Amino acid sequence: MPDKKVVLTYHGLQELEEELTNLKLVRRKDVAMKIKEAREQGDLSENAEYDAAKDEQGEIESRIVEIEKLLKKVEVIDEDEVDLGTIGVGCKVRLFDYDYDEEIDYAIVGSTEADPLHFKLSNESPVGSRLIGQLVGDIIEVDTPAGLMKFKVLEIHR
Repeated sequence: MPDKKVVLTYHGLQELEEELTNLKLVRRKDVAMKIKEAREQGDLSENAEYDAAKDEQGEIESRIVEIEKLLKKVEVIDEDEVDLGTIGVGCKVRLFDYDYDEEIDYAIVGSTEADPLHFKLSNESPVGSRLIGQLVGDIIEVDTPAGLMKFKVLEIHR
């Protein structure tokens, strides 16, 4: 079975590449210096700074491997070429939320760059997946862990 593509906007790709560069060029050096300093303190068997630095090194290396795997499977969505006739990854949408009686704007992004607190919905989330393919004027209902939610699509834009 082929690996699932990782859908990213161009902005999301840039953020991942910047994180990878930072991890490799800055954070690796910082943690190596912490390990060196901890080793110079002597006995490593009871050295909390050494243990913490080694744990941090493991986390950094794991994240580097994770990002490199993601980048091998990435499919970049160019927001400038997104069809604004229907909702898809790379679109921004204005919805009317019937539960809260308010308008709300969301960006539809791939699952890797989803951040609901910053109004970035994954195309794989309950609401995001239900929005894919919808048109302006459509009303949708979505069964979420928080209960049934109802939205009207007001606008699709970049």
